[in-house]
Amino acid sequence: MITTPHINAEKDAFGKTVLMPGDPLRSKFIAENYLENAKLVNNIRGIQGYTGTYKGTKISVMASGMGMPTIGIYSYELFNFFNVENIMRIGSTGSIQEKVKVRDIVIGMGACTNSNYASQYQLTGTFAPIASYPLMREAIAQAEKAGASYHVGNILSSDTFYSDNKTENESWKKMGVLCIEMEAAALYMNAARCGKKALAILTVSDSLVTGEETTAEERQNSFTQMMEIALNTAVAVD
Repeated sequence: MITTPHINAEKDAFGKTVLMPGDPLRSKFIAENYLENAKLVNNIRGIQGYTGTYKGTKISVMASGMGMPTIGIYSYELFNFFNVENIMRIGSTGSIQEKVKVRDIVIGMGACTNSNYASQYQLTGTFAPIASYPLMREAIAQAEKAGASYHVGNILSSDTFYSDNKTENESWKKMGVLCIEMEAAALYMNAARCGKKALAILTVSDSLVTGEETTAEERQNSFTQMMEIALNTAVAVD
């Protein structure tokens, strides 16, 4: 048994690939609806982690909570203490481009950020957090196979949900950034530092352009296309 400040599980409790939604209830939904013989392997602080099999492949799903500090903690511990090789964030995002519609899939090739997370690495310049190419390539193939309406490109990982700067989205929009979420950049940086692989596959839950949005219940239970793309990617890269 390995006990970290945030995970209490056997060293081999997790699969090679972990799917990481923000919401613990989404983690539970995936385990109950997609994984065979799913077992709860972590529940410290109510962050539910499950391991089971999908199409014969051992896969885990564990929530990250909201924001870069939390996904930074959980992904670091999974990468460094539990032999996890791949983490795919599967979550919701807000579109800032007209072409990126509600319920579309966004695959994050790069993750811009307004966070100070990279300062810990004491770099002499600006680090560009990017996804794992093998994971991204396979996720695109799975999105094509699923007939998904999807986009690949830069996303923004923001430290603020309620920003005092009401015009900042326009600055990111003009640089071609597709959408805003709150976790991917830290995950990508941890993967880079640990020599592991990471990818964010997101469903557009609301448009900051049109004002259209999905309900909390829909975000929790019905973003199944995103879940299936991630699960099939995990099987293909195992």
